[in-house]
Amino acid sequence: MKSERLTFTGHDGSTLAARLDLPEGKVCATALFAHCFTCSKDIPAARRISSRLAAQGIAVLRFDFTGLGHSEGEFANTNFTTNVADLILAARALEDRLMAPQLLIGHSLGGAAVLKAAGDIPGARAVATIGAPFDPAHVAENFGAKVDEIRQQGRAQVKLVGREFTICDHFLDDIAAQKMGPAIRAMKKALLVMHAPRDTVVGIENAAEIFAAAMHPKSFVTLDDADHLITREADAEYAADTIATWAGRYIDMVEEDFPEHAPDGVIRVSEADASGFLQDVNIAGKHHMLADEPQAMGGTDLGPNPYQFLAAGLGACTAMTLRIYARHKNLPLEHVSVEITHDKRHGEEIDPDKGAGKVDVFRREIRLVGELSDTERQSLLRIADKCPVHKTLHNASVIETVLRRNDG
Repeated sequence: MKSERLTFTGHDGSTLAARLDLPEGKVCATALFAHCFTCSKDIPAARRISSRLAAQGIAVLRFDFTGLGHSEGEFANTNFTTNVADLILAARALEDRLMAPQLLIGHSLGGAAVLKAAGDIPGARAVATIGAPFDPAHVAENFGAKVDEIRQQGRAQVKLVGREFTICDHFLDDIAAQKMGPAIRAMKKALLVMHAPRDTVVGIENAAEIFAAAMHPKSFVTLDDADHLITREADAEYAADTIATWAGRYIDMVEEDFPEHAPDGVIRVSEADASGFLQDVNIAGKHHMLADEPQAMGGTDLGPNPYQFLAAGLGACTAMTLRIYARHKNLPLEHVSVEITHDKRHGEEIDPDKGAGKVDVFRREIRLVGELSDTERQSLLRIADKCPVHKTLHNASVIETVLRRNDG
C-alpha cells in the first residue's frame, strides 16, 4: 500500500493532518474514514481497515480531528458539531484532488459524525458505521463523576484511554442537543451498520436504533465477539472485507485498463503485514482475496497458501474446460466437481526417469453427474488434460522477473 501525507484546513482555520492510503494500481473509488472519540487516524483499526480497502482499489483518506494526533488546534474548543464540520472539509479536500469520496466510514463517535455529515457530502453514496452510538450524548458516560465538575467549573480534566483531555461544558451542551434520527432518515445513502453484541463501550442497542431510523437500502452485520476498538487483526480484516463487498453494490468502481502484454489483467500481490506472511491479492482491479500461511508455518491462516491458489486454478480450469466441451458436444452433463490435492513425492515413485528428487504432484478427482455413457465419460476424462492450466503446469513455463524501481 502506498500512502501520502497531506493537510487541509479545519473548521477553525487549523491545519489538519491526514494520510491518503492508495492502491498499488489504479484508484477505483475513494473513501473517507472518521476515527473514534479522542483517537487518531493511526489507531490499528483505522490503519488495518484502510489498508485492506486500498488493496481492493479503494483509496482512503483518514485524518486527525482538530486538536488530536498530528492536527493543530485546541481539543478543548471542539465538539461533535466541529467534528462534523471537519469531516465535510475533508470531503472537500478530496474533491479538490478530483477524488470526491463515495464511501464514508465512521468508527464509534466518528460513526455518528459521518451519519450527521453524510447529507452535506453530495458525492457520497454509501455510509458504513462501526460501533457507533445513536445518541452522541452517550460519550458523556465515559466522563463519570467528572460531569458534575464540568458543569460546575466549566471544564475538567478527564482521563480517557490513558490520556488526560480537557472537556468543556459546551461539549456537553453540544452532544445533548444532537438529534440523530432526522439526519439518518434524511441522508439518502445506503447504510451498513456494523456492531459487536459484546461491545461494552457502546451497547448493541445503539445499532438497532440507527438501523430503525434509516431508510432502505440498509444492512446490519454483527462483529461477533470483537471489542469496541476492533483491536484484533482478524476482526479488522473481516470488517474491511465486509465493507468493501457491500459498498461495491452502491459505489462506482472504475475498472483498470488491461495492458497489451497482460490479456488477463495485472495480478498485484503486496504484503499486508510484514511481521507475518499475510498478502493482499488484487486481481485485475476487480477481485480481492488474501493469501497466507497456516499458523504452523508462522502465518495467521487468514487466506489460502500459494499452492492452494495454484490447485484452485487447476480445479476451476478443469471444470470450465469440461463444461465447454459438454456444451459443444451436447452431452447430458448436469454437474461437474473437481477435488485437487497437492503433495511432494520422490520422483522415482512416479517415474524412474524423474530421479530421486522431489516433484510436485497434483491429484485431481473429477465427479461427473448426468446420464452419460461410459464412452462419454472417458472422453470428458481425456478432455480434462486439455485444460490450459493443466498444460501450463505439465509443460515448462517461462517466468520473466524484473526489479521495479521504488517509487516511494
